[in-house]
Amino acid sequence: MKDLSYTKPHEVRQMIRKGELERPTAGMCRGYAQGNLVILPKNLAYDFLLFTYRNRKACPVLEVTDMGDREFRQVAPGSDIAKDIPKYRVYKKGELLGEYREIQSFWREDFVSFLLGCSFTFESALMEAGIEVRHIQAGSNVPMYITNIACRPAGVFAGPTVVSMRPISNDKIVQAVQITSKYPSVHGAPIHIGNPGDIGIKDIHKPDFGDPVEIRPNEVPVFWACGVTPQAVAMKTKPEIIITHSPGHMFITDIRNHQLAE
Repeated sequence: MKDLSYTKPHEVRQMIRKGELERPTAGMCRGYAQGNLVILPKNLAYDFLLFTYRNRKACPVLEVTDMGDREFRQVAPGSDIAKDIPKYRVYKKGELLGEYREIQSFWREDFVSFLLGCSFTFESALMEAGIEVRHIQAGSNVPMYITNIACRPAGVFAGPTVVSMRPISNDKIVQAVQITSKYPSVHGAPIHIGNPGDIGIKDIHKPDFGDPVEIRPNEVPVFWACGVTPQAVAMKTKPEIIITHSPGHMFITDIRNHQLAE
């Protein structure tokens, strides 16, 4: 597997666009921000924008396109929203229609695209501080879980918060909180530390999205709000159509991580 840790974002997007890359993007383009994708018809866009405003921890907005525009002009000039993610998901009326390498055949001129901050962005800072990020070390996808933490509803949108989990050694938890709290536009500090059952997770070894990772005896599961939350909300509220990234397969921007730090 080719190491893309220090490849430039536009080069990776070109690889994805050509169909040469189909795997989770954790660890790619180290130092550059990654984002979660949500595409909706314009008639649902205001409700969703209000939803992101009321749930900024889970859905921090990095960019919103004009109707029908397939380019994130501010964070990735020259990008193609319909081709530049390794794997997409299409939901219709709450049901997952399938996963796709590109979504050109689904594209509509009334679509509005949202790019939401992703916790992959602060993982470089964790690793630079000597904090191991287990799923990157294992070459797997980050584990994600649907919780019992309700989002604040807005218009047609309501549902549970999704979290991503990283095992952190006891002696580094405070440091991990301090580091990630500097990145509020990519979920910021954890929303829960410790017992998974307290937030409705029945089995930490069976994530709802992504892959399970080892939790060692000296480690505690630490949970961050996750940009997969709109997918859980879509399954509950059943909008006409919503297109997202497949969990862990993110949009890689040209924005440096430090530009999103406070």
